[in-house]
This record gives sequence, C-alpha cells and structure tokens, in this order.
Amino acid sequence: MVDREADAKNRTSLDVLVAGAGYVGLAAAVSLKQARPSLAVAVVDAAPAGVWQKDGRASAIAAAACRMLDQLGVWAEIAPEAQAITEMIVTDSRTSDPMRPVFLTFDGEVAPGEAFAHMVANKDLNGALRRGAEELGIDIIEGVAVNAFDVNGAGITVHLADGATLKARLLIAADGVNSKLRDMAGIKTVKWEYGQSGIVCTVAHERPHNGRAEEHFLPAGPFATLPLKPDKDGTNRSSIVWTERTADAEKLVGGDDLVFEHELELRFGLKLGEIRVADRPRAWPLGLTLARAFVAPRIALAGDAAHGIHPIAGQGLNLGFRDVAALAEVVVEADRLGQDIGALDVLERYQQWRRFDTLQMGITTDVLNRLFSNDIGPLRAVRDVGLGLVERMPRLKDFFIRQASGLSGDTPKLLKGEAI
Repeated sequence: MVDREADAKNRTSLDVLVAGAGYVGLAAAVSLKQARPSLAVAVVDAAPAGVWQKDGRASAIAAAACRMLDQLGVWAEIAPEAQAITEMIVTDSRTSDPMRPVFLTFDGEVAPGEAFAHMVANKDLNGALRRGAEELGIDIIEGVAVNAFDVNGAGITVHLADGATLKARLLIAADGVNSKLRDMAGIKTVKWEYGQSGIVCTVAHERPHNGRAEEHFLPAGPFATLPLKPDKDGTNRSSIVWTERTADAEKLVGGDDLVFEHELELRFGLKLGEIRVADRPRAWPLGLTLARAFVAPRIALAGDAAHGIHPIAGQGLNLGFRDVAALAEVVVEADRLGQDIGALDVLERYQQWRRFDTLQMGITTDVLNRLFSNDIGPLRAVRDVGLGLVERMPRLKDFFIRQASGLSGDTPKLLKGEAI
C-alpha cells in the first residue's frame, strides 16, 4: 500500500478521522467515502505497517455483513477464498462421553443459494478493505498512535504520537476493546472477566467438512469447529475456537505440542479422520465489556471499542459491522441535509439505534456462557430439553437463523445490500 503519511500531515482539515485500521475502522471509512465522495476521510492506526498480514485467524461473516461488503465493492475479491457454512450442529456433552448426541441442527441458508455465514481469513478481509479504501483515495497512516485530542466547538483536533496534528469534524474510535480513545473521552464501561480464554488455531484434517460447523458445549466452555476453504494444495482445514479456563488454556498453548494435540483430539474427535495442528495456537482472555455511552462530543465508538462479548455466538465482528452500517447511514443522511456530522444530536441517533441491540447481544452471550459452561446435572437436563424443543420448532429455528445472519430487527441499508 502506498504510504500517504506525509500527505496526511499536511492536511489542515478532515471531515472524518477513523482511529483503527481493523475491519470495523476500514469498513467505516469505505462506507462513508463511497456514499459521500466529497467527505475527506482518513484512517490512523497504532500498529506497524504490514502487521495485519501476519494474522492467521479467520472470522465468521454473517449474511448481512456479506451483503454490506458486496455493496462496498469488496466481496467479489473475498468470495473466492470464503467458505460457506452450509450446516450447523449443536451438542452438549462432557469430554469423556463416548457419544455426543446432536440436540440441534440448522440449515445454513437464509435464502436459496445464500448461506447464513461464511468463514473468511482475517488477512483476506483486511486486505480487500484496504484496497477498497486505497481506490477511494482514503489516507491510511500506520504505526502512529493518537496521543490526545481537543474538542473545540465545530471540530476536534487530534494529536498524533509523531507530532502531527489532524483536525476533523468527527472522530470514529474503532481502536479495539481496550480503546484508549474511549478512555480519553471519559466514557465508562461495564466490564467483567469470565476466567476463560479462547484458544484459536487452524486444524488440518483427512476428510472434507462439507461446510458443516459444529459447536460442542463442554463443561469448561464451548468448543467450535468452523469450516475453512481447503488450502491451495487441497488440504482440508477447519478453524477452532476452544474455550477453556484461563489457567488451563495457558498451560495448553504454552506446553508440549503432543499434549495439546491429544487434548484437541479428545474434543475434535476423529469424524474427519486424522488431524494435525496447522499453525501456532494462541489464547485470548474472554470477558464482557459494554461502553456506557457510544458517543461523546465529536466522537463515536464502533466495534470492540463499544462492546466486547463472548465468542459463544460468533457475533463480535458482526456487531461491529452493524455499528458501521448504522453510523454510516446516520452520518451520510446528516451530511445530505447539511447538518453537522459531528454534532452530538446527530451522533445520538446512532447511539439510540445501536445500544439496545448491543446490550441484548451482550446479555444473551453472557447468559448462554453461564448456562452451558458448567457440569451441573439438573441444569444440563433442562438445557438439553430446551435444545430438543427448539429442534422440533421450525419457525423458532428460522428465527434464530435470521438473528445469527444479522437480518432481523431494524437493519441498516448496507446490511440489506442497499446503497445509503
């Protein structure tokens, strides 16, 4: 990517500055610039250039987010390497159980030929969004953090770590769950840790997965197997999101490879033949973080800066894309009406749109994790009956699929695949 840092330093005025060059930040910049080419938009990120290319993880992209990416003109590049999830099954068992009865199954389509989700390599998603931003003329300043900012009436002055100063009408904080900008803005959070960590790795296996995703509820937490596109040499692959108690997770990823593979095999099983770990396993602590406000004067939070949730439902990134679609629609409509895009009354429309959905998802994932991450006999019996009842109610299953696909509720235009 062409480094436009020198050009960006010379700018005296931007309309929108996005802090964070992850998927949410880049998608926000592209959404705004595509809809309103007259807006001056730039992105600044503290991570050094090229770090994103080393991310070996993959993410589940819901159908609504795929529609948005298509509308933004980047899905065509991503699609050939994306793996559709054609089916999902849910089990509830112990690691030592000889059988894992399937309590719940989902057909993976929200419409004929449209999968409810795709698995996409993070570097493919990030790369496509970066190229989309570059084609629109969006400056991406890498390796420079935001040190401070001053809100001054009609604008915000942002001071970068290299001494440069940028002025904008709106600052979008998409700098992650430990957002420094959120703290600088004085926005408090509701936060607690689960005492769990999510182990992520890629597994190569002998037989094809046929697009099936599986979620096994185990006493320590969910173990999800998510289908990936075969490697270039034809190797069958799946992504693993494995929740364990933090102390156990640290021992597993930091210990002997043979012990890790043995424990992995106990959970993964041999249904897909022989397996092997295809990359270095990593573990991240899990918790719930909800911002008490999504906006402040001249500032809007998006993505993990506004909410960090448990991965049990695979909705973290998709919540971020919902933020992007809603924020872009609010800002673009305000700009068309000649309103101040960074004014608090404008930004509060975005907050009202997103806060309930986010709170609802945060509570849902919290309850699910607490309900299923245990080995209490009576509770197991109740939840298994509940899963069995859902399996026998097609309309309820369809409702859950619509929820998971991001196509329910007050959906922003971009998530419907419509231009703003």
